[in-house]
Amino acid sequence: MNNWPKELQEIVSDIDKKIEPQLAKIEQNILFNQNKVLQAFKDKAVAESDLIGSTGYGSDDSGRDKLDRIYAQIFHTEDALVRSQFVSGTHTLATAMAGNLLPGDELTYLTGMPYDTLQQVIGIAGNGRGSLKAYGVKFSHVDLLPDGSVDFASARKLLADHQPKMVVIQRSRGYNTRPSFTVSKIKPMIAMIREVSPKSIIFVDNCYGEFSEKHEPTEYGADLMAGSLIKNAGGGLAKIGGYVVGKHELIENTAVRLTAGGIGREEGASLNNNLDYFEGLFISPSVTGNAIKGAIYASALLEKMGLEVSPKWNEDRTDLIQTVIFHNKDKMIRFAKALQENSPINSFVDPIPSNDTGYEDQVIMADGSFVEGASIEFSGDGPIRPPYALYMQGGLTYAHVKIAITNAVNELFFENK
Repeated sequence: MNNWPKELQEIVSDIDKKIEPQLAKIEQNILFNQNKVLQAFKDKAVAESDLIGSTGYGSDDSGRDKLDRIYAQIFHTEDALVRSQFVSGTHTLATAMAGNLLPGDELTYLTGMPYDTLQQVIGIAGNGRGSLKAYGVKFSHVDLLPDGSVDFASARKLLADHQPKMVVIQRSRGYNTRPSFTVSKIKPMIAMIREVSPKSIIFVDNCYGEFSEKHEPTEYGADLMAGSLIKNAGGGLAKIGGYVVGKHELIENTAVRLTAGGIGREEGASLNNNLDYFEGLFISPSVTGNAIKGAIYASALLEKMGLEVSPKWNEDRTDLIQTVIFHNKDKMIRFAKALQENSPINSFVDPIPSNDTGYEDQVIMADGSFVEGASIEFSGDGPIRPPYALYMQGGLTYAHVKIAITNAVNELFFENK
């Protein structure tokens, strides 16, 4: 851009050349996943009438029910539940857990401690009200190894001894500096659980992961998987909602927990969401791919500026999240403010650390999105605690992420020279 100093323009030009092969790989993922989604739309014969929503009870909502079948085909599962009544990704996961766990059952996290909001759902943080713990569900977890990988030896022992009802694999890092788990790393986790504790429900938290790779964990034996529609799968058009895919019985149990016994999935009006859900899903492979391109560019540029980043620009990607670690509270806050200044909405707002629902620490959020909290849109947030890491995610267009990150770098590293 013309307003960037010559030195920064030269750096950007070098970065563009360096990351070109990685961006080409993402283009191949986009093409593969777009074809998969298109085929599902064709196979299920999506019609214009399916885009019309329902009101009231939502009985006989053909579009809503067809969308369930499309999700099941895309994710290679027996069944799916896609509903606007899920208020967030956390709520979607919590509903699936509560629907399939009874008092006395044990829930085990294979991938270390869950992220902040899920800790309150489980009851290991917060006041415990409405938590799984309050309903008699037990919790255990396997600590990750120092390099962030799964401790298979400890996991085998715990699973063999406890035989938990449900084992959760958290694909994305959450507010953690460990690497996110690629599908190739999740496959042996699933195989090990199936071998050691064959009756356990294998549940994958897929938030931020959809369409970031060519294949999904459900293709390799996961029984249940869930995510948010204001992340990848909604394509930036969905304004609320979540999805759960998996075995038919587990989906039915989730539906009953979402509504009530005797109602299940048969009710739940889609209102005017069907159009957004169908169109958002259709463009999701492209939107997700462009967000990942933005993360690759950000990683390369920020590393060039001497910051600690994860993943590196040339590492395999399995989600939208790009971490930048400052080891300094003030620098983290300054960078978040620079990102906010380059948002399409509320660019004039000054983000400050504050308490947020579901989090134990104060959080700073640079979030100038069209849909509140939609992390498929470019944003950056993180808890105010060491190592003072900001977690960037999303981007409806690659161009926006590139401009926003470069402007932030210009402000922090060049304008005061």
